[in-house]
Amino acid sequence: MIRDLAVQQDVGEDGGLRIAADTDAGALSIELVPEPAQGDKVVDNQGARIFLDPDAAELLEDTSVDATVDDEGIVQFGFTERE
Repeated sequence: MIRDLAVQQDVGEDGGLRIAADTDAGALSIELVPEPAQGDKVVDNQGARIFLDPDAAELLEDTSVDATVDDEGIVQFGFTERE
């Protein structure tokens, strides 16, 4: 799903999904970007590239990211703890 989104949005070969933590708000932001920001941890799983800022990388260290599309075409992301 993440790889397909990146292709649809034409973020390029170096692009992917960037997850950043807003520690003050206690929230995560998710956006498609053309390349990782400096300091991002890059996770590449079969061409699906995810960039994690340092705070998000620490927060999501033992977590996998899942993406689904609902009946209205809205993409929703979920996080599950890896066993």
